[in-house]
Amino acid sequence: MDRFEGMRVFCTVVEAGGFAAAADRLGISTSAASRHVAQLESHLNVRLLNRTTRRVSPTDEGYAYFERCTQLLADVEEAEALAAGGAAVPRGRLRITAPGALATLRLAPALAAFSEAYPELSLDLVLSESVVDFIEEGIDVAIRVGRIGSTNLVARRIGVAHLIAAAAPDYLARNGTPRSPEDLSGHRCLTYAYAASGNSWHFSDADGERIEVRVGGRLHANNGVLLAEMAAAGCGVTMAPDFILAPLIADGRLAPVLEDWMPPALPINVVYPTRRHLSAKVRAVSIYLANWFERDRAAASRS
Repeated sequence: MDRFEGMRVFCTVVEAGGFAAAADRLGISTSAASRHVAQLESHLNVRLLNRTTRRVSPTDEGYAYFERCTQLLADVEEAEALAAGGAAVPRGRLRITAPGALATLRLAPALAAFSEAYPELSLDLVLSESVVDFIEEGIDVAIRVGRIGSTNLVARRIGVAHLIAAAAPDYLARNGTPRSPEDLSGHRCLTYAYAASGNSWHFSDADGERIEVRVGGRLHANNGVLLAEMAAAGCGVTMAPDFILAPLIADGRLAPVLEDWMPPALPINVVYPTRRHLSAKVRAVSIYLANWFERDRAAASRS
């Protein structure tokens, strides 16, 4: 029994969520993938996977073993690269999750350039507004705005998103422009399902004093772009990150409100599971995106 090969197959099965998908990635038969994992379980005398007709998932022991094996395999790859006289080359499949709006409106050119810079990597992009589970979805790295999820994750800040409150000019003409956060109680506000603070919007005045207001309305959704478009159609006041609202404001479809009251900024982080060493591919995308955002900030400061 080749234990390293068994570990590699086992980790791929966990990441892919099944034997058939893992076998396809590895270029082996499904029966061979199943045999490798069965031999590993027999050697360890422990069940590593829960098997159903739809998918497989790691047991508690399997999850702990997966974490150790992932690190061990990354260490072996890096050690071999160093012994050969070079740095570990990012290669293989890199599965990234990010919010749909951020990925589409802000990250697309960065990820395209990253893909060109690392031709031995294939990118698998999973767009989701919710905080997805790394193991269940086979995620290598997440890009998240605001909350990062579990405290067992490592976050590297790569940028900042600034929240903006805005409404369509015709809505403001009909209903008046709010002059203070408290005025929002008299307005229809569009609320976002994944907001960390729920239906409470936060602002700070010029002195840094924080103000929290409870907002409400008849429109609630789990997609910030949809809410922005509905606000532009005159449905009410929305609050969303600048990468969503800035283009609509530039086109005159939305007008910012409460500009003297600053909503909190949200960190944009690259997030990955806690590990002693990063794999070459996760390290590469983390550094690349951090540098990309830094160039963006430098360009904006010059303009």
